[in-house]
Amino acid sequence: MGQEYNARSFRSGNSVAIRMPAVLRVEPGADWTVVAQGDDLVLRRKEPARRTIDVSGFAGKAPWLKPLPPELREFEERPSAIAARLGDDKAA
Repeated sequence: MGQEYNARSFRSGNSVAIRMPAVLRVEPGADWTVVAQGDDLVLRRKEPARRTIDVSGFAGKAPWLKPLPPELREFEERPSAIAARLGDDKAA
C-alpha cells in the first residue's frame, strides 16, 4: 500500500468530518464516494461532471448571420408511386 497518515475526526454541524493531511494534496470542493468495509472507510474520488455549454443566450447575438435556405433537390419518382399511378389510370 502507500504511506500512512494520522487524522482525527471532529463534529461539523450535524456531520462528522475528517481533515486530510496537506501532503495528500486533496483539492477542496472535490466530490468523493465513501464505502464502508467493516471498520474501514474507502474513499474514491468521483469523476467531475462533464461541462455543458448553454447556447440559449447566443440567439440573436449575430443578426448578420442568417440560416441558409433549404436546398431544393429533385428526385426521380419512386417505383411504387409509378405503379400506383398506373394502377389508377387502368381503373379509370
